[in-house]
Amino acid sequence: RSTPLYSSAASDVYKRQKQGSPVKKALVKWAFGVGAEWAALERTGGSPSAGLRLQHGIANKLVLSKLRAKLGLDRCRFLFSGGAPLAAEIGEFFHGVGLLILEGYGLTETMAAAFVNRVDRYRFGTVGPVLDVVEHRIAEDGEILMRGPSIFKGYHNNPAATAEAIDAGGWFHSGDIGQLEDGFLRITDRKKDLIVTAGGKKIAPQLLENSLKTRCPLIGQVMVYGDKRPYCVALVTPGEEAVKRFGDGDFAKAAASTELKAAIQTDLDVLNGTLASYERIKKFALLPQDFSEASGELTPSMKVKRKVVTERYRSAIDQLYDG
Repeated sequence: RSTPLYSSAASDVYKRQKQGSPVKKALVKWAFGVGAEWAALERTGGSPSAGLRLQHGIANKLVLSKLRAKLGLDRCRFLFSGGAPLAAEIGEFFHGVGLLILEGYGLTETMAAAFVNRVDRYRFGTVGPVLDVVEHRIAEDGEILMRGPSIFKGYHNNPAATAEAIDAGGWFHSGDIGQLEDGFLRITDRKKDLIVTAGGKKIAPQLLENSLKTRCPLIGQVMVYGDKRPYCVALVTPGEEAVKRFGDGDFAKAAASTELKAAIQTDLDVLNGTLASYERIKKFALLPQDFSEASGELTPSMKVKRKVVTERYRSAIDQLYDG
C-alpha cells in the first residue's frame, strides 16, 4: 500500500474518535492509550505487567479489534508501505492499534526494494536495514549510493544518463539524501529538492511538510519553499475535514476562512518550536484549490511537483516575502 492511504486512514480514525457520546469517546481514548503503551513496550523489548495485560485484553476486545475489522485488516499480520515517507507518528499509531506497518525503500533501478524493515527488526521513521545482496554507503553530501547484483547496469541506449547515474566505482547514485542510524536508513529528501537558504543553510522540505501534515489534520497538501530566500514559507491547501468545517463543503470558502488560517497557525507554531531557527516556516498561504494529478501538480504517487507548483503560484510565494 502507498503511504497516503495510511495517513488518510489515520486522519479518519482521529476524526471519528471525537464523535459519539462522552462515554464512548473516553473509552476509545483510553483504549488507544493502552494500545500505545503496549506497542511501545513491544518495540523496546519490555515485558508488560499483569495489569497492563488485563487492560490490553479489554481494550483489544472492546475497541482495537473492532477498528481492525472496520479497516478490513482483522486477519492481517503486517503491512508494507512505500512510495512516500511514512511519518513515525502514523506507524506508531497503527502499531498501537495492533497493525505493524513495515516501510521499505527502493527504485526502479534497484529492482524494487533495497532497504526494508522486518517483522523482527523495525524502526518507525526509517526504511529499515539494507537487503543482504546490496552494498551501500552515504556520500559526503548525504546521497545514498548502492551497488550489487540487484542494481541495474545502465539505461537502455542511453550511455550519457548511465554515466551520470553510475560512477567509475560502480556505485549507483540514487538522488536521495539519507542517514544511517544503527543500520537503519532514514530518508530525508531528494537531493534536487534540498532547499539552500540565502544564509547557506540546507533544509529538507519533505521532513517539514510531513511533520506539518501529521500535526495538523486540517491540511490537505503542503509545499515548503525557501531556496535562496532568508526564511521558509509554505503553500497549503485545506484538507477534507477543513473544507467541511470551515467552508460548508466549498473549497474556496474554506481557503478564505480566517478561522482555518488561525487553526493551522496554532499547529504550525507548535511545530516551529521543535525546529532550528533557520528551518522554521515563517509564513504560509492558503490556496483556493487543491493540488491534483489531473492539473499536473502531483505525481501518480501523490508527490508534489515542486517546479510546477512554484511557477503556478509564484505570485503567492512572492507575496509571502513582501516586506
